[in-house]
Amino acid sequence: MLTRALYTLALYLLLPWALLHLLLRARRQPAYLHHVGERFGFFPDRVSSSVIWIHAVSVGETRAAEPLVKSLQTHYPQHRILLTHGTPTGRQTSLELYGERVDRCYLPYDFTWASRRFLQHFRPIAGIFMETEIWPNLVHASAESAIPLYLVNARMSAKSARGYRRMGALTGNTLSRLSHIGAQTEQDAQRLRELGARNVTITGNIKFDRIAPTEMVNLGVRLRNAFGAQRPVFLAASTREGEEALILDTLSKIDMPRLLTVVVPRHPQRFEDVGKLITQRGIKVQRRSENAPIAGDTLVVIGDSMGEMFAYYAACDVAFVGGSLLPLGGQNLLEACAVGCPIIVGPHTFNFEEATRGAIEAGAAIRVTDAQDLAKAIERLLHDANLREAMSTAGKNFTNAHRGATAKTLELLEW
Repeated sequence: MLTRALYTLALYLLLPWALLHLLLRARRQPAYLHHVGERFGFFPDRVSSSVIWIHAVSVGETRAAEPLVKSLQTHYPQHRILLTHGTPTGRQTSLELYGERVDRCYLPYDFTWASRRFLQHFRPIAGIFMETEIWPNLVHASAESAIPLYLVNARMSAKSARGYRRMGALTGNTLSRLSHIGAQTEQDAQRLRELGARNVTITGNIKFDRIAPTEMVNLGVRLRNAFGAQRPVFLAASTREGEEALILDTLSKIDMPRLLTVVVPRHPQRFEDVGKLITQRGIKVQRRSENAPIAGDTLVVIGDSMGEMFAYYAACDVAFVGGSLLPLGGQNLLEACAVGCPIIVGPHTFNFEEATRGAIEAGAAIRVTDAQDLAKAIERLLHDANLREAMSTAGKNFTNAHRGATAKTLELLEW
């Protein structure tokens, strides 16, 4: 059984690798070398008012937290919200979504001394982890300081559960110290209980409560006009490494000469690589960041912008949600459902298992088995306006039927 002492020793042994990792990531994304002191518990300013702390490690968790952040600000106006992150893209997403209405920093590495420095500096009245975050030393330090901690919108795939189970008693002891856990589904709740969690309640998925901002809907209209109102538009959303090549091969099999494809890579540090991949194939490409009308002979647009996914979904006819053609677990499809965009997913969606299954059963999404099957699905949907309309309505109804997780989550929080 892995103890917390052995876990901490492993952290020290891995520290050189963590620093090397920052340097290597900074070659593509220089922001990894910004605010490095925060990763070790050193912060420039102390927050003056009472703090409610939410940890949202990267982009997906930061966006998912939006309904909860807004509700907490409404219910606790005398408190400041502190958002902590693990990646520069998560931090940037926080800035785009909330501006100066929240404070933000990186959460320190899980050394006991760094965790204590963090807690002593910000003195939060409570801490909230989003989705799948288990930090043994931080949880232990919070318990010592009598700071209640919650895990909300919690998901635990079978694959993740196997990994945490290898950590034995350390996982169970950490989960059991949490004040309450709000799980997305019964399957998530059961896996968390089997790992040692207590006080687990099924609250649903907070991502259903995200509503497309008016400015994003309006931007979607402007993007569609820029793409060409009469051109069929296919969106490859949140694609991961290796998928773009498969999708480009797929497009060559579709008999629709005026088809415009919009590719939005999941990670911004890959924008350049994806651009080179498309150019090397002799395909005329433009970038969203150019803010220019899309030429008639342009076949691909790279969505090299942050925080505009709602707008991209609103501007297309059909969307493929990435991370699912390859065994990467898929990405969140609920933004597409919310704006009524017909959805295609691949065979690998274990990270969003319940939401994907529900969307398919509701008629809002279809699943394909491989890239060849994807080509057939794109062509079928683009030639069938009635099917697209039915899927659009189904997506909106599916989203509306599952709202309310934020309110249930607020009921769990006690301080």
